Amino acid sequence: MYRINYTVLVLIGFWFVSCVSGPLDIPEDLSPAELIQRGQEALDRNKYTHALQYYEVLLQKYPENMELVCTAEYEIAFIHYKQKKYIQARSEFNRLLARYNTPDAELLPLQFKILSEIVLEKIPLNLSTPIYE
Repeated sequence: MYRINYTVLVLIGFWFVSCVSGPLDIPEDLSPAELIQRGQEALDRNKYTHALQYYEVLLQKYPENMELVCTAEYEIAFIHYKQKKYIQARSEFNRLLARYNTPDAELLPLQFKILSEIVLEKIPLNLSTPIYE
Protein backbone atom coordinates (compact mmCIF):
# COMPACT_ATOMS: atom_id res chain seq x y z
CA MET A 1 0.00 0.00 0.00
CA TYR A 2 1.26 3.50 -0.83
CA ARG A 3 1.59 6.22 1.80
CA ILE A 4 0.49 9.65 0.73
CA ASN A 5 3.00 12.38 1.41
CA TYR A 6 0.74 15.34 2.14
CA THR A 7 3.61 17.82 2.12
CA VAL A 8 4.39 16.92 -1.48
CA LEU A 9 0.72 17.22 -2.42
CA VAL A 10 0.49 20.66 -0.81
CA LEU A 11 3.64 21.83 -2.60
CA ILE A 12 2.32 20.57 -5.93
CA GLY A 13 -0.95 22.40 -5.25
CA PHE A 14 0.87 25.67 -4.51
CA TRP A 15 2.99 25.26 -7.61
CA PHE A 16 -0.10 24.65 -9.76
CA VAL A 17 -1.93 27.68 -8.38
CA SER A 18 1.12 29.90 -8.89
CA CYS A 19 1.25 28.90 -12.56
CA VAL A 20 -2.31 30.02 -13.21
CA SER A 21 -2.37 33.63 -14.35
CA GLY A 22 -5.40 35.74 -13.78
CA PRO A 23 -6.10 39.32 -14.77
CA LEU A 24 -3.67 41.88 -13.45
CA ASP A 25 -4.62 45.03 -11.63
CA ILE A 26 -2.67 47.43 -13.85
CA PRO A 27 -2.55 50.97 -12.44
CA GLU A 28 -4.14 53.55 -14.74
CA ASP A 29 -1.32 56.05 -14.28
CA LEU A 30 1.48 53.89 -15.73
CA SER A 31 3.39 55.60 -18.52
CA PRO A 32 3.98 53.82 -21.84
CA ALA A 33 7.59 53.18 -20.78
CA GLU A 34 6.41 51.61 -17.52
CA LEU A 35 3.90 49.39 -19.33
CA ILE A 36 6.62 48.22 -21.71
CA GLN A 37 9.08 47.66 -18.86
CA ARG A 38 6.58 45.63 -16.86
CA GLY A 39 5.67 43.65 -19.96
CA GLN A 40 9.35 42.86 -20.52
CA GLU A 41 9.84 41.88 -16.89
CA ALA A 42 6.85 39.53 -17.07
CA LEU A 43 8.17 38.03 -20.31
CA ASP A 44 11.60 37.54 -18.74
CA ARG A 45 9.89 35.53 -15.96
CA ASN A 46 7.91 33.51 -18.55
CA LYS A 47 4.66 35.04 -17.29
CA TYR A 48 3.25 35.29 -20.78
CA THR A 49 -0.32 36.05 -19.74
CA HIS A 50 0.81 38.99 -17.63
CA ALA A 51 3.10 40.29 -20.37
CA LEU A 52 0.26 40.10 -22.88
CA GLN A 53 -1.97 42.09 -20.54
CA TYR A 54 0.55 44.95 -20.31
CA TYR A 55 0.88 45.13 -24.10
CA GLU A 56 -2.89 44.97 -24.59
CA VAL A 57 -3.28 47.94 -22.22
CA LEU A 58 -0.62 49.78 -24.23
CA LEU A 59 -2.64 49.19 -27.40
CA GLN A 60 -5.89 50.28 -25.78
CA LYS A 61 -4.50 53.45 -24.21
CA TYR A 62 -2.41 54.68 -27.17
CA PRO A 63 -4.06 53.53 -30.42
CA GLU A 64 -2.98 56.69 -32.27
CA ASN A 65 0.71 56.42 -31.35
CA MET A 66 2.06 54.20 -34.10
CA GLU A 67 5.44 53.68 -32.41
CA LEU A 68 3.70 52.28 -29.33
CA VAL A 69 1.28 50.27 -31.46
CA CYS A 70 4.17 48.68 -33.35
CA THR A 71 5.96 47.97 -30.07
CA ALA A 72 2.91 46.27 -28.58
CA GLU A 73 2.04 44.35 -31.74
CA TYR A 74 5.59 43.05 -32.10
CA GLU A 75 5.80 42.00 -28.44
CA ILE A 76 2.42 40.25 -28.57
CA ALA A 77 3.45 38.34 -31.70
CA PHE A 78 6.80 37.48 -30.10
CA ILE A 79 5.08 36.16 -26.97
CA HIS A 80 2.91 33.91 -29.12
CA TYR A 81 6.06 32.75 -30.91
CA LYS A 82 7.68 31.94 -27.53
CA GLN A 83 4.53 29.98 -26.62
CA LYS A 84 4.94 28.01 -29.88
CA LYS A 85 1.64 29.39 -31.15
CA TYR A 86 3.25 29.62 -34.56
CA ILE A 87 0.16 30.12 -36.70
CA GLN A 88 -1.03 32.99 -34.54
CA ALA A 89 2.45 34.51 -34.32
CA ARG A 90 2.96 34.30 -38.08
CA SER A 91 -0.35 36.04 -38.69
CA GLU A 92 0.49 38.79 -36.18
CA PHE A 93 4.00 39.35 -37.56
CA ASN A 94 2.60 39.53 -41.11
CA ARG A 95 -0.06 42.02 -40.01
CA LEU A 96 2.63 44.16 -38.41
CA LEU A 97 4.82 43.92 -41.52
CA ALA A 98 1.86 45.04 -43.65
CA ARG A 99 2.05 48.39 -41.84
CA TYR A 100 5.46 48.85 -43.44
CA ASN A 101 3.88 48.65 -46.92
CA THR A 102 1.82 51.82 -46.45
CA PRO A 103 2.61 55.43 -47.34
CA ASP A 104 3.26 56.18 -43.65
CA ALA A 105 5.85 53.41 -43.30
CA GLU A 106 8.69 55.92 -43.02
CA LEU A 107 7.18 57.07 -39.72
CA LEU A 108 7.29 53.60 -38.19
CA PRO A 109 10.18 52.29 -36.06
CA LEU A 110 12.36 50.18 -38.34
CA GLN A 111 13.53 47.76 -35.64
CA PHE A 112 10.16 46.01 -35.46
CA LYS A 113 10.16 45.34 -39.19
CA ILE A 114 13.65 43.84 -39.00
CA LEU A 115 12.91 41.79 -35.87
CA SER A 116 9.61 40.51 -37.29
CA GLU A 117 11.35 39.33 -40.46
CA ILE A 118 14.03 37.55 -38.40
CA VAL A 119 11.51 35.75 -36.19
CA LEU A 120 9.29 34.85 -39.15
CA GLU A 121 12.25 33.02 -40.71
CA LYS A 122 12.46 30.87 -37.56
CA ILE A 123 8.82 29.79 -37.68
CA PRO A 124 8.62 26.37 -39.29
CA LEU A 125 6.85 26.24 -42.64
CA ASN A 126 5.51 22.81 -41.80
CA LEU A 127 3.86 23.55 -38.46
CA SER A 128 3.60 19.88 -37.57
CA THR A 129 7.39 19.90 -37.14
CA PRO A 130 8.60 21.81 -34.08
CA ILE A 131 11.51 24.21 -34.43
CA TYR A 132 14.45 24.06 -32.07
CA GLU A 133 16.87 26.89 -31.42
